[in-house]
Amino acid sequence: MTATAVLTARALLLDMDGTLVNSDAVVERIWRRWSEQHGLDSGEVMKVIHGRQGYASMALLLPGRPMEQNHADNARMLAEETADMEGVVAVPGAPEFLASLRGLPHALVTSADVALSTARMAAAGLDLPDVRVTAESVGASKPDPEGFLKGAAELGVAPADCVVFEDSGAGIQAGRAAGMRVVGVGPRAGFHRPDLLVEDLRQVRVEALGDGTIRLYVG
Repeated sequence: MTATAVLTARALLLDMDGTLVNSDAVVERIWRRWSEQHGLDSGEVMKVIHGRQGYASMALLLPGRPMEQNHADNARMLAEETADMEGVVAVPGAPEFLASLRGLPHALVTSADVALSTARMAAAGLDLPDVRVTAESVGASKPDPEGFLKGAAELGVAPADCVVFEDSGAGIQAGRAAGMRVVGVGPRAGFHRPDLLVEDLRQVRVEALGDGTIRLYVG
């Protein structure tokens, strides 16, 4: 970004994959295998999967397939991803960004389940926020806003007072549907018109104000 923008919020809601953690290497390994098994073009599959729970991506890619098969594949692939941490690293600036949020209202809102989110954050050397909304916490995947709304509710903050950090189209759409402002992180986010866009979290600075407000310098 060419200029610094300033946002104020009372809570921050953070996606994990692509936002705090770069897990693209393992995600692509797992999903390319799945694509081959089902005769799908892996390049087209990669355009769909980011930000969504696996079963929701499968429902879009194989619309005539029974949902129970999607859930079964999703469970198996989550286990495979949890066992494969090769190439999982922190997004630049993520450790410092999370450190700056200590004592401030924030939550992880991820399409990963508890096991996968715990493993990936550990592999990237990142501390887990105290408040976490994972796949087990919601009945609908992003782009449904349920996860972000639940995160705001658990923090006791109105949706309009939250800022979302996201990298994927599904996640940005979910944040908007929740009535929240969205900061896009990384090149993937730029295709989906977030409110603000940064290359990575090194371009975000956090200041705690005395009245409980969080001031964000973005850019």
